Amino acid sequence: MSEWARVPGYVSHRDGPEMPTVTVETELIREACEHARDQLGFDMCVDVVATDYLGWGGEGVSGYIGTSTGRDLMHPMTQGLQVLPELKPKRFSVSYHLLALRQGAPRARLQCWADEGEHVASVVSVWPTCDWHEREVYDLMGIVFDSHPNLERLLLPEDWEGHPLRKDYPIGGEPVRFSDAE
Repeated sequence: MSEWARVPGYVSHRDGPEMPTVTVETELIREACEHARDQLGFDMCVDVVATDYLGWGGEGVSGYIGTSTGRDLMHPMTQGLQVLPELKPKRFSVSYHLLALRQGAPRARLQCWADEGEHVASVVSVWPTCDWHEREVYDLMGIVFDSHPNLERLLLPEDWEGHPLRKDYPIGGEPVRFSDAE
């Protein structure tokens, strides 16, 4: 049994070029973070990142082109979909990038998945640095972190409508008013 399989709520893990990614059940993310801190020695959460996978794997969605010789950035673009994007379990992924503060220590990513309107437990009680990270994710993606001590917008005004990093956020701009137009 790998050390990752002992993480509460363990679903799966994969080793990546930069760090392993350990997927856990959303309901147990706080317990998984406590385990990572207390049992695995990850002293610090350096970032919390949410990704919106709205429409991922659907018709017309470009994906990663993987070939036996690697990835060609210029040709044929991603329109050929030689490798279809892997379906995601839910709309949003929430990733916690962890760091152990000792010489040569590895990095790791804990990840959970949430659907529209689904809440994620706050991990501010585990790593106080997550205070602003979770507020940023809330502000820009609209993911609510339960038990967060001060879950308010961080970057945008309180009266801002919507969450601008979501894929369904309307792209456009402010209408321009010319001084001589009525």
